[in-house]
Amino acid sequence: MNDLLDLLASLGNAALHMLTQPFYYIAVLFLFLYYRRQTLQERRLIHVKLHAAGSEVWRALWSGLVVGLAVSAAAIALGVSVSTPGVLCIWAVSLLLLLIRVRYFCFAYTIGLLGVLQYILSWLPDFRPAGFWGETIMAVRGLDIPALLVLAGILHLAEALLARWQGRGLATPLFLDGKRGRVVGGYRLEAFWPLPLFLLIPAGGHAAALPWHSLLGGGLGIVSLPVVIGFSEWTTSMLPGRKSARVSGRLLLYAAVLTGLALLADWWSPLTLPAALAALLLHEGLVWYGALEERRGSPFFVHPDAGLMVMAVLPGSPAHELGILPGEVLLKVNGQALTGQAQQLHEALRRSPAFCKLEVQNAAGESKYLQRAIYDGDHHLLGVILAPQPDEDTTVPEKPAGLIGIAGLKTGARRKRQGAEELPPRMHSAARMLEPVQAPPPEPELPAAGERQGPAPGAGSPESAKG
Repeated sequence: MNDLLDLLASLGNAALHMLTQPFYYIAVLFLFLYYRRQTLQERRLIHVKLHAAGSEVWRALWSGLVVGLAVSAAAIALGVSVSTPGVLCIWAVSLLLLLIRVRYFCFAYTIGLLGVLQYILSWLPDFRPAGFWGETIMAVRGLDIPALLVLAGILHLAEALLARWQGRGLATPLFLDGKRGRVVGGYRLEAFWPLPLFLLIPAGGHAAALPWHSLLGGGLGIVSLPVVIGFSEWTTSMLPGRKSARVSGRLLLYAAVLTGLALLADWWSPLTLPAALAALLLHEGLVWYGALEERRGSPFFVHPDAGLMVMAVLPGSPAHELGILPGEVLLKVNGQALTGQAQQLHEALRRSPAFCKLEVQNAAGESKYLQRAIYDGDHHLLGVILAPQPDEDTTVPEKPAGLIGIAGLKTGARRKRQGAEELPPRMHSAARMLEPVQAPPPEPELPAAGERQGPAPGAGSPESAKG
């Protein structure tokens, strides 16, 4: 009973320590900058925002807190341990990897790299420099790499569940340069969650034994370790829901393989290096295979010969209330057939400003008929975001933004036509459709026979110039 009370007291101290160390706040700042940039990119490409930076950061924080507590409970039960110098080493390597590439900001990459470094140091037992570097090397030597790889496997299990649970809502639409110079629509599925973890301290020394038999050891006492998990994928060949389900399944497989290898390495230490290398190479393999799969696939978000492809739907818009879904095709609007030109949707809606009738083809190829009154204040174009036109002039690269781009809030959007005038904030085909079409001025009435002809009253006055 006293041991459990000591464990709870150590947990409270670790929670206070979590609030005083800078690492968790660095993760929160990174999240805010990332989602703020995402909002700016959406405004740049589709002229509206689908995600709000504040709500996205809040979603990441509360879901990360829930998942972090669950992962901490599993790690404590298994006996995963890390020392305070080990926490500093983990974060130092994580920040270094973040500077190289954002997607390397991953616990599996960090522990895999530290595992390789620990193996190299094992061949240099007499290499013990003094000062800071000596303390750093001692911290790396003291890391329980198999236990931390088990933790990496558990974190990827949590990441897979979050990708399946929240992945569809995290997707942001993109306009990408496709094959043969044709612009195609796509989605980037990229998300990060900060997790406050609480782990045991290494057994031995001043650490008492745990009150239960743990698989991986660990002493009585808890330290805090904030980590960031996340994934980065893009797709032009499938809907976001299907892509997130596929990503989730692959992350589950990766988590199972990594956890199995880590447990074997804990049982037989020579397997530690293969397990650390697997953490790096298998993760890179997932990224490489996902990109290869997309390049082999056919673009999905392009307009067919008959109809207009819906790429996204604004929440709370008339299209959302009607049940229009991304990936569906608008065939007819107010009786007018659509033939792949975005301007036709605006023209068809103007034919009946107070009411609209739609024929929509769903993903199964079946037609459904929808109708709805149009009220003042309803969103332009019913709130649908259409796939880009083949000659769209503003696109973004497939490669995700780096740390400098995120910190500088650079959207990455680029104009295809060099030397074109910069339009504030941008003027593409979808934005043009949002502009009201001005009716031509009425023709002047012809004077009756015998009536004196002359300038109309007020001609040339300031009032006439306004109209």
